Amino acid sequence: MPDKTRVGIVQLCATSDVPRNLATTESLSRRAVEDGAEVVFLPEAFAYIGSDRARLPMLEDLSTGGPMLDSCRRIATDHKVHVIAGGFPEKAPNERAYNTCLHLTPDGQIAAAYRKIHLFDVDLPDGTRMLESRNTSPGDSAVTTELPFGTLGLSVCYDVRFPRLYQDLVDKGATALAVPSAFVKTTGKDHWHVLLRSRAIECQSYVIAPAQYGDHNHRNRKSYGHALVVDPWGLVIAECQDERDDHAVVEIDPSEVERVRTQLPSLQNRGDWA
Repeated sequence: MPDKTRVGIVQLCATSDVPRNLATTESLSRRAVEDGAEVVFLPEAFAYIGSDRARLPMLEDLSTGGPMLDSCRRIATDHKVHVIAGGFPEKAPNERAYNTCLHLTPDGQIAAAYRKIHLFDVDLPDGTRMLESRNTSPGDSAVTTELPFGTLGLSVCYDVRFPRLYQDLVDKGATALAVPSAFVKTTGKDHWHVLLRSRAIECQSYVIAPAQYGDHNHRNRKSYGHALVVDPWGLVIAECQDERDDHAVVEIDPSEVERVRTQLPSLQNRGDWA
């Protein structure tokens, strides 16, 4: 049986000011570690939210890195923790980006990289308009990685609306699912908790969702916040305070996944159909 592990989730409000965003991320991560976190989860777009044109020269190749990857490595190596860096702006071919979720080990090595598959293209009634696919390329692979508590399935934000991905991650052995997000406020107030709890219940897995909050000072973009962790029974066991920089730390217990999956064997009861 893997070990019980304390994980920390980070909640912040990123803007186009990369140095400030990274300083906030490092500060909140340090606080999580001081509270006992052995794994730190960062939200989607923790380093930058602003225009895609201005972001283009900032994109980083994972083989060479840059200020954003260096910041993630500092968190990992200075505190000897695993880091799940959600929504990392990875350089892609043809002047495009990948929205990438990274796992960095305590020695600063990249253990896994998941490129967001489902890109957020919406036009909401409140004026929120997002066309992520305009400058971002989708990934094409479900990715898991190993942490002290067991296997973690990686995803990013809008992926949470597509349950088949999470079923695939469970089939690959996941007992916890990462959903780093910058979930828009308009839909978040009605869908955020429901979607995350649903993924936890149907996958009988922990769901770990660091998040952005607040007004990002870019094209009416506002995020819902409420970074949280859900247990395999679907109960919220940790949640950040509303509308503020925050963190929360909670224990992930692999035996709880085993208990729930034994008590209610819905994963084993899945059927096939034409």
